[in-house]
Amino acid sequence: MKELNENFFEDDELNIDFSALEEIEDIKTSDHKAAKAFRFHVGMRNVKTALAATLCALLYAFFDRNPTFACIGAIFGMGSDFKNSKLNGGNRLFGTIVGGLIGMVLFYIYIQFYPEPTSNFRFMLFELLFVGIIILVLVCQKLVIPGAIQPAGVVLCIILFNTPVEAYITYPLNRIFDTAIGVIVGIAVNMLISRERVDKIKGLFKKKK
Repeated sequence: MKELNENFFEDDELNIDFSALEEIEDIKTSDHKAAKAFRFHVGMRNVKTALAATLCALLYAFFDRNPTFACIGAIFGMGSDFKNSKLNGGNRLFGTIVGGLIGMVLFYIYIQFYPEPTSNFRFMLFELLFVGIIILVLVCQKLVIPGAIQPAGVVLCIILFNTPVEAYITYPLNRIFDTAIGVIVGIAVNMLISRERVDKIKGLFKKKK
């Protein structure tokens, strides 16, 4: 009996399962790695995006003009590199143009039926919105610019539902202009402050040291 008890305890000691402890250690290690990886880092794209938007705001301040859509265009026009910046900015600008032009045409049709629109007649705008979105999607797909669909849809909705009758032409034109300025500024900043150029400047300073 004594031998049996001794064997029982010996087996217990040999068969202790340390998997739970190992799992806890793994969790601690992964948490430590995650905490180490999660650090605030201000990269080149952050700085260039902020700079492009600020330049637009400063530029518009001289002309006493609202810089909202120019700043939005600059932010959307910023990419990780020059090529990506042209793609993002082009999508935004083309989408604004498509949405603006379609919105102007549809709103013109609307006021032909209701020269003095009231809330009682706004149901026609729902039909025009349906048709307008189908048209803009087809146009963007035909020109192989699918990234322009979202900004085009945003502009179209704003023109149909949030633009006064007297501004249905001036609003889209102003938005197209402001977006173009913002995109140009964003692309210019990305081109002038490219990573390659910054690396070259850093290399020159290192050589001097």
